[in-house]
Amino acid sequence: MSGMSRIKTFNLPDLGEGLTEGEILAWLVKVGDTIELNQPIVEVETAKAAVEIPAKWAGQVQAIHHPEGTTVEVGTPIIAIDTDPGAGPLETPSTTAMPDGDLPAPSAASLAAVELAPAEGMIEPGLIGGAAPGGRTAVLVGYGPRTTAAKRRPRKGGVPAQPAPAAVAAPAPVAPVAQPAVAPAPASNGRRSALVLAKPPVRKLAKDLGVDLGTLTGSGPLGSITREDVQQAANGAVAAAEPVAVTSATSAASFGADREQRIPVKGVRKLTAENMSRSAFTAPHVTEFLTVDVTRAMKALDRLRGRREWRDVRVSPLLLVAKAVLLAVKRHPMLNSTWAGDEIVVKEYVNLGIAAATERGLIVPNVKDAGRLSLRELADALNDLVQTAKSGRTSPADMSGGTLTITNVGVFGVDTGTPILPPGESAILAFGAVREMPWVHKGKVKARQVTTLGLSFDHRIIDGELGSKFLRDIGDFLADPEAALLAWT
Repeated sequence: MSGMSRIKTFNLPDLGEGLTEGEILAWLVKVGDTIELNQPIVEVETAKAAVEIPAKWAGQVQAIHHPEGTTVEVGTPIIAIDTDPGAGPLETPSTTAMPDGDLPAPSAASLAAVELAPAEGMIEPGLIGGAAPGGRTAVLVGYGPRTTAAKRRPRKGGVPAQPAPAAVAAPAPVAPVAQPAVAPAPASNGRRSALVLAKPPVRKLAKDLGVDLGTLTGSGPLGSITREDVQQAANGAVAAAEPVAVTSATSAASFGADREQRIPVKGVRKLTAENMSRSAFTAPHVTEFLTVDVTRAMKALDRLRGRREWRDVRVSPLLLVAKAVLLAVKRHPMLNSTWAGDEIVVKEYVNLGIAAATERGLIVPNVKDAGRLSLRELADALNDLVQTAKSGRTSPADMSGGTLTITNVGVFGVDTGTPILPPGESAILAFGAVREMPWVHKGKVKARQVTTLGLSFDHRIIDGELGSKFLRDIGDFLADPEAALLAWT
């Protein structure tokens, strides 16, 4: 087997739901490591989840193409693997040593790979399902291939459409990628300034920001200059004039002289913004509210916790709210539907979404076919869903296909809200805090446990009467769960 045929280039796979890019959070392997088939090699954050991607081949890691923190498009090479490391050393192309440690001059092909669009017939990053070396399709293990063109987004990393052979041929360990910095003055022969690798948009950005590309050391493939290189160089010039401490978006806020902080919009925040904007300006929202005495429901939960078979299960008020929603949907199926232009799609199954606030932002995983679960199975599913979300391990599959959602704003101590519909759903219920309040009960004012529900629905599908009946049924169940179960089942 020849050296080049041994090297397999692993592309960032389609992680599902038409996602077109991902940020490399952490490499789980390093150059020189021996890996096994399906061994997790990298953790990638998409707009929906942080997932570990397994290796498609066993072998030895020869090159890692992108450092942690880089955003790359689907179909972009991210790692090279020698599938037969026991066959001896790889054949490497000879290079001529350059004076003063300069890199050899890039070839015309490498310049074209950075500067020019892909040639006709080449598989571009973003065309999901393109053939990988060996004739296999670069997809995540467990996902089927897709051969449709993904929606293109502006690239952030200056990645060439196809990896140049030199990027994977050399087996030597790859040094950590340094932050872009102003390089020493170019050699007198002027070769470096004449052969700066950068895409046209990057060159324009550098011109707009007043950055001399010839003074930068690129962090992209083949030493190319990326947008991040230019932006960091521009920011570095400002920082040199007036030092400002830099912190991540998740740490304490750090402000410049203008007392403003700029946080990049990406990942979950970016997807949430897109979905909420699309939903708010597409589906005509109506929100109704209902205040309910849930004292009997809280007592029913206490009795449930006391039962022997439930003692190892975490039981919260959300469980009864979820059960109430599932029973109410059976009585009013139109609440579990989707507007599809010239038709309304009513779904017999309920994939019950639970909005969850995580360190990465708001996500809405769902319990598949929740209406078929017993109360104990529903409790286990809700607990698993919440724990997985808190640990940041919710998969894209768990967040797709939702049909109806509950947002438990009560955990933040607020009474209710006017939630925005997740795209493709016709209703979402806000469950407020349960508080002890004065309430008229059997003709007397007593302290009772009370909550407020807020139901938003798509007025194209659900009129006021139907929405009101659905909300009223949920309230009736929470006011007296035992009576509702006897009456409805």
